[in-house]
Parts: sequence; structure tokens; C-alpha cells
Amino acid sequence: MKHKPMYLHRSADGTAARIKHTYDAAFRATPAYVATLPDMMEASPTALQGARVPIQQVGIHNFRLPLKYRTKAGKTLTLESRVTGTVSLEAELKGINMSRIMRSFYDHKEGVITGEWMGKILKAYMRKVDSKAARLQVAFSYPMLQPSLRSGLEGWQYYEVAFEGVMTRAGRYRRFIHFDFVYSSACPCSAELNEHARDKRGKYGVPHSQRSKARVTIEEREGKKIWIEDVRAHCLNALQTETQVMVKREDEQAFAELNGANLKFVEDAARLLYREFNGDRRIKDFQIACSHQESLHSHDAVSVICKGVKGGFSADFMDFSSLRC
Repeated sequence: MKHKPMYLHRSADGTAARIKHTYDAAFRATPAYVATLPDMMEASPTALQGARVPIQQVGIHNFRLPLKYRTKAGKTLTLESRVTGTVSLEAELKGINMSRIMRSFYDHKEGVITGEWMGKILKAYMRKVDSKAARLQVAFSYPMLQPSLRSGLEGWQYYEVAFEGVMTRAGRYRRFIHFDFVYSSACPCSAELNEHARDKRGKYGVPHSQRSKARVTIEEREGKKIWIEDVRAHCLNALQTETQVMVKREDEQAFAELNGANLKFVEDAARLLYREFNGDRRIKDFQIACSHQESLHSHDAVSVICKGVKGGFSADFMDFSSLRC
């Protein structure tokens, strides 16, 4: 039986493959060779597929690298960071060279991440890809030592944080901080009903409480600086019942008492956070989304509130599944 020749594999009768597909480890790309490589950025507009319209955002997501951050105490932390970078694409262009976005980061990798630093990155890769608008988000887990309530122990609490910078078509640069705060919420209604059962019928009950999360997004006033530690302090001052790291029996008892002293519905959490962040003059605008992942129900209780600045943030938030904790 005669076997058909194959393109990439030797045939059963021993016929060699038509195409060699071994990796040439010894080959070196010289500048002259690189200059001959085709570049899709030079493709004719006829190569466009689909509607010839602008694209508002195109880029990369979850590009990871270690970046430096400065603490309020003046120390520098190097943390694994996850980058999302996008630019606008004009209707007549086929695409962008996405590696240029990554190279922009490596060109500035020794810098400490600040709002100003992100603005420089945005301007750099907007020039490289000839874009009119761009946005950049750097997400990371930020460690802070948390003391226990009564035992004197301490442990590392990690906070999900993201810095975001946006360069608009009008040339306006805006910068935001996104901060997730995990806390316990004990239901006022459940607590009241349990006390009624104890008073009227001598029955002991346990009020329901649950792990909850608030996501705070703030925009700094121009020329002002708010630290991650400040955002955490505002959340703690407002809500009191942050989840704990290191716990002994006396701490667990203290946490139960702390929840008892700070009962709250999800509506209460939103208003408490509003009062706290509205009092900081460094903050131009904010949006706050809360999710109480109830132990009573199979669904969550949620709320969203914003500062109410004209032309600023709205309460347009529906991604509550991202607040699972």
C-alpha cells in the first residue's frame, strides 16, 4: 500500500516530511534581517476586517511584572503587579503593536509607581502607537501589618489595590485609586429578633453575620496625595469590623463584641463610608460599592453610593460578582 506523503511528519513507509519543522537554535537575527521582517502596522487599509470604525479601547490585560511602591512611612515595596493597558485605535488603522505597551513599562521599570509616573507611561505609549486616548491600570496586593484586638499579636493583611490613569482625547489626565476592604457585617434585624427571643422565651440564638466587601474608588484632587494607608484608615474608621488575621480566644471574643457594637445593614455601610470619605479634602470624587454576602439568604445584599460631583462618578456599578470574598 502506497502511503501519501505528509507535510510535517515522516510517512509510515519512510518518506520524509515535505517541510522541516525543527527549531534553529543557532540562528541569530541581525539588524539587517530584522529590517526585512514584515510589519502589519504597514499593511494597507484594505487589510482591515469588519466595519471601518474607531475602537475605543484595545490593548493588553494581566501583563505581570514586579513594580515598586512607596509606603506612607517612606519604605519601598516591590510587589507583583498586574497591568491592563489600552489605547484608542483610529478607524483607518489595522491594529496596534501591543509589545510596545509592555516595552514602555520596562523602559520605566525602576521608577516608583505614582500617579505622575503612570501619566508618563501613558504619554510614552500613546506616542509609540499614535493614539488619541489611553488608560492604564496597575493592580496589586498591598500588605499591611494588622494588630490583633486584645492578645498583642499581629499579622499581615493583604489589600487588593489598583492605580488607574486615564488620558482623554481632550488631553485631560485623570487618576484613580481602587481599594477593596473586607469586613464583617452583623445584621441589626437579626440581632434585635434574637434579643426578643431571649427576653420573651428564654431562647438563645445567634444573629447572622457575614464576610462583606467594600470597593472604594477615589479621584485625588490635583496636587494632593492620599496614601493607601489613608484609604484603609478611612474604611476602618467608618466600618470598625475589619476581618482579622491573628486571633486567640480573647481576640475572637473581642471581635464578637465589636460586631455587636457596630451592627449594620448594607445601607448603613454605604452611608458610613460616604461620611468618612466626604470629609477628606484631598479627595475630589468617589464611588463606593458594598456587598454583604449573607448567611441568612442565598443571595447578597448590595449598595452603591457616589459623592455626587457634577460630571463625576455615578452610582453605575453592577459587577457585584467581583466583590465576592
